[in-house]
Amino acid sequence: MRGLMSTSNHSHGGAHVAHHFRDAEHQFDSAKQGIWLFMVTEILMFGGLFVGYAIFHTIYPQMFSEGASHLDWRLGFVNTLVLIASSYTMAMSIHHLQKNEKDQAVTKLWITVLCGVIFMVIKAFEYKAKFDHGLLPGHLLNVEHAHAVHANLGMYYGFYFCMTGLHGLHVLIGMGLIIWLAIRAKRGDFGADYFTPVEGVGIFWHIVDLIWIFLFPLLYLVG
Repeated sequence: MRGLMSTSNHSHGGAHVAHHFRDAEHQFDSAKQGIWLFMVTEILMFGGLFVGYAIFHTIYPQMFSEGASHLDWRLGFVNTLVLIASSYTMAMSIHHLQKNEKDQAVTKLWITVLCGVIFMVIKAFEYKAKFDHGLLPGHLLNVEHAHAVHANLGMYYGFYFCMTGLHGLHVLIGMGLIIWLAIRAKRGDFGADYFTPVEGVGIFWHIVDLIWIFLFPLLYLVG
C-alpha cells in the first residue's frame, strides 16, 4: 500500500501537500507516524484500566465472576462480530479509494457507521438493563435489588462502566470522523492520489475494535 501511495502521490498528490512537507510521501509518513503515536497514548490509557482490572480480579475473583454472570455474553458476542465486520468495511473503503472506486468507498464508509450505530444501540440496551436492576458502580449499587452476593460488587461495575463507557465514547468519536470522511469522499476529495485522512481514521477505528476484543472476554466471560 505504501508503494502505491508513494507513486500515486508523487504523480497526482501535489495539491494535497502542505508547505512544510518535502513531498507527498513525507506528508503521508508523518501523518501515519502521528496517528500511531496518538494511538500509543490511547493504548496506555486503556492499559492502566486493564492493569487495575487484573489486580482486583486477582484479589476478588468470585466477585468478578458474579458480576460477569449478570451480563448477557450473547449481546457482547454480537457486538464483537459487528465491530469485526466494521473493521473489514473500513479497510475495504481504503481499498476502493486506492482503485478510484469512489461510490464503493462511500458505501463501505456508511456501512461502517451503521455497524457503529448497531454497537451503540446494543450497548444502550445493556446499560438500561443494568440501571433497571440496580447494577451500578461503587456505592450506587443497589445490593438488595441486584440480589448481590458480594457487597462490593459495585467495584466490578465500576470497571464495567468505566471501561465500556470510555470505549463507547471512542466508538462515537470514530463514527463522527467516518461520517466526515464519507461526506468528503462523496465530494471527491479522496482517491488513489490522496487518502491519508481515511488511512488515519482507519487506524483509529481498528484500534478501538481491537480494544473491544480484549474487553469482551475480560468483562463477559470472566470466571
